Amino acid sequence: MTDLGHDPHGATPNDNAPDLDQLCVDTIRTLAIDAVQRANSGHPGMPMGMADTAYTLWSRHLRFDARDPTWPDRDRFVLSAGHGSMLQYALLHLCGFDVSMDDIRNFRQWESSTPGHPEYGDTPGVEATTGPLGQGLAMAVGMALGEARLRAQYGAALVDHRTFVIAGDGCMMEGISSEAASIAGHLGLDRLIVLYDDNRITIDGSTDIAFTEDVGKRFDAFGWSVTTIDGHDRDAVDAALTAADADRERPSLIRCKTVIGKMSPNLAGSNKSHGSPLGDVEIALTKQAMGWDPTLSFHVPDGVYEHMRARNDELASTAGAWRQRSQSEAGRRFMRRIAPDLNTLLADISWPSQATGSKLATRKASHAVIQALSETIEGLLGGSADLEGSNGTRIASSGHLSAADLGPRNVHYGVREHAMAAIANGLALHGGHLPFVGTFLMFHDYMRPAVRLSALMRQQVIYVYTHDSIFLGEDGPTHQPVETLMALRGVPNLLTMRPCDVAETAAAWRVGLLNRNGPTALALTRQAIPEMERDPGGMSVWEGVARGGYTLRDAEGTVKVVLIATGSEVHVAMQAADLLQAQGIGTRVVSMPCCELFDQQDRTYKRSVLPAGAAKLSIEAGISRGWERYTGADGASVGLDRFGYSAPANVLAEKLGFTADYVAHRAKGLIGLT
Repeated sequence: MTDLGHDPHGATPNDNAPDLDQLCVDTIRTLAIDAVQRANSGHPGMPMGMADTAYTLWSRHLRFDARDPTWPDRDRFVLSAGHGSMLQYALLHLCGFDVSMDDIRNFRQWESSTPGHPEYGDTPGVEATTGPLGQGLAMAVGMALGEARLRAQYGAALVDHRTFVIAGDGCMMEGISSEAASIAGHLGLDRLIVLYDDNRITIDGSTDIAFTEDVGKRFDAFGWSVTTIDGHDRDAVDAALTAADADRERPSLIRCKTVIGKMSPNLAGSNKSHGSPLGDVEIALTKQAMGWDPTLSFHVPDGVYEHMRARNDELASTAGAWRQRSQSEAGRRFMRRIAPDLNTLLADISWPSQATGSKLATRKASHAVIQALSETIEGLLGGSADLEGSNGTRIASSGHLSAADLGPRNVHYGVREHAMAAIANGLALHGGHLPFVGTFLMFHDYMRPAVRLSALMRQQVIYVYTHDSIFLGEDGPTHQPVETLMALRGVPNLLTMRPCDVAETAAAWRVGLLNRNGPTALALTRQAIPEMERDPGGMSVWEGVARGGYTLRDAEGTVKVVLIATGSEVHVAMQAADLLQAQGIGTRVVSMPCCELFDQQDRTYKRSVLPAGAAKLSIEAGISRGWERYTGADGASVGLDRFGYSAPANVLAEKLGFTADYVAHRAKGLIGLT
């Protein structure tokens, strides 16, 4: 029944002014439950439970400009518990961002700007794509690291903001949150504040069924400040945020004890409010419990917009004052750092090279490229998951950043591949950095979810993957990534580059740096491989790599066989071509460093490289599935459709068929000569 002591919008009787704080909180709740009900899909319980906490953050602490959501010195807000997306959409709408009531009504619908989970680029004010639990918290660590480094370099007049996160029990269960929180504590990222929605409920029920650890003690061990509060007590939330902001030694975890589905008479505190609409009957009962008219949907009571937007002019003025400061010489340098002219910068690079026939591992070629780039590209920031020497990721002219000095350009990520990739995403999202991170190609599997988000958000992160094949040798099949290249090639928006020598490695880095619309993965050799000889009149290596595939050596006479190879197998193809040409078989060698770029070329170019009348054989030390789209139904592959062995690299090559003799034998078989 409706409480007769309140009007339908929550105002108190006798003409007293309404409690606008409570009215705003309840509006957030009702917008969430109405949108989820209309979509017949979504998660109403978390927005209902965190409405008090989130309202307090957004109305009293968060610094933003609703009219310019991307101004560089804004506070970052990341909803790591992305299933509660309607909490963020309601706040964005009420605070005056370009999120309309129609957008709220169209929650989770086709081409809506309010998708099921927050998506970077779809909704103004959304800083990161979240939903896979723990990813948002880990990306926020990268954002906080980006802010701290830039503040140290450019000063607080240009960089002086905080990073706020709302995370849930699921985020805390995922291992990535521990990896990332450990790094944040180690580096003392004091402007990182996490509000933990500790409601003790997940989809399957109470967290007691699987999660009984003391999260606060865990974060205390990581070096965080930990505070526990009633998440429905707005004054307590306010005080905790104020104290966390004042702590200039460590990141802060505010443990907010909340009730999922708060205000629902029958579903509050229940997992039934987690991932399903409340239903019309329960929604009516919930609105009645709040003193609202249950017949009203998507309703914003009088005074709510004004109250939610009361700070907007002041916040816009703060942003405007910052823009004035950014007109200084230091400000202009900062803006060039945020939006570098990479075409111009790359024109000045002294790219490494070496003589034809000389040998060098492409991981070492990449290391040389990194040194050349670091002299010109100020925002280049590297790191490795405890494999810096093997990956060749260290910028030699700089030290390693630490809590005492965040200025250096190398990051020790420790054995934390997953957090490393997510932190790199956060650095890219924050702006001002061009992050690259390294590990063995096999360990991509530890970081794949974060790499997928790089691609989904189209963030420029460069993944330096070394030890790229069976030819790392004695470490054996646990370290030999036979399936990983094709897995990478299956990720939309990701460029997977496998260069064959120093020249292609330099060109691959150049492609990655000019690719501002997504991540790039470089697959690099452990073993030394020869610098290729190229036809003097052929396509330049720069253009060839940018096109994804090109003729490295053309046939003498009519092209009868095309050998298509990548990386270290290109030199095997070149040796096989020598054998075939000596027998009068016109053989073309095509280097295919990036299948994705080759697929983007027009039909004429692709046919010019892979002519219809010639037999085609691919050579790559990995699974062969996928190469048929280049070899055709009548072609074949020299690949490895099984796991590898532990043995020296030369033994593996001989036993598994990656020799010139075997490749030539297979090629002749395609044209009926064996």
